[in-house]
Parts: sequence; C-alpha cells; structure tokens
Amino acid sequence: MTPPRARTWGRRGCTPVVRVRGRGSGRVSMAGMTCYKPGERSRRSYAVREYTGRKDQPKGFGWRNFRDLIVRARIQLGGPIVLVWDNVRLHLTRPLRDFIAANEDWLTVFQLPTYAPDLNPTEGVWSLVKRDIGNLAAAHLGEVTRAVKHRLKQIQYRPHVIDGCLAGTSLTLGP
Repeated sequence: MTPPRARTWGRRGCTPVVRVRGRGSGRVSMAGMTCYKPGERSRRSYAVREYTGRKDQPKGFGWRNFRDLIVRARIQLGGPIVLVWDNVRLHLTRPLRDFIAANEDWLTVFQLPTYAPDLNPTEGVWSLVKRDIGNLAAAHLGEVTRAVKHRLKQIQYRPHVIDGCLAGTSLTLGP
C-alpha cells in the first residue's frame, strides 16, 4: 500500500503532509482491455485483484486470469477479437500461447514492440486511474480497491475518455 505521489494544494508556506500506515501491507493489481469497434462506442473490460499478503494468495494475475479476461471480452463483444498486446512476460507464457493457438478462429494477437507504453491506449486509462487516486488517504487496502473500481467504472461509461486514450497513441482504427 505504498501511497501514490500526486500534487495537492495547501496554504501558502504550509506543506501538507499525509501520514500513511501499513507500508507494504498489500497491493492492488489491475488488468484490462480497451475495446474499439468502428461504428460502436468504445468499451473497457477489466479485472481488479487485491493482495493482502496472505500465504496462499497469489500476488498478481496469472495466465488463467488473462485467459478468462479474453473470454469475457469475447462474450461481451459478441465477435472475433484482434488483440494488441504489450510484451509483458506473462503474456508470452506457453499455456497462454497454446490458448491463443487453440482459438485462432476468433482470436488474432499482435505484439507491440518491447517497451512501447506510448502505443498502448490501456496505459492512458491506468494513468487516469492512478492520477485520480493520487490524493487518496486510505486507511486500509479495501478503500484503495473500491476507489480503483469506482474510477474504472466511471471511465467505462465515458466512451469519449476511452477514445481520447486511443487518440493519445496516434493510432487509428482501420482495416
């Protein structure tokens, strides 16, 4: 629960200080897709996971979680998917590659260059979420999780914001 850093306001000459307890007591992980279809509104498909430090609890997302996210997106969108992925090591694992090969009739995957967050519209969404929770003084990890889910839901119902994240990459939709 390392607090994010953000700008805030305070009286002139008085620097605001927010004390945060529980450093290292957990983390909130996010995975998501930004979905574009010409002629329809842009959408988000996402999953949020809270890690509280328990022994049997996974720290982040595994390949099964990414597989389930892709399947949910296909059900929501109701058609084939062209997936443009960054090169996160987990995206390149053998079980996930086998899943992609087994479903190539409705799933096409393109890899982004090695480090290219400026080409990934989802990075713009994560930036918006992190910026909005930057001044949150949460007492426990559940508050951070609720704030993240609330902001993601707000963005999900504002397709112009999602379109702005695509415009920020200088990429366009086309055949």
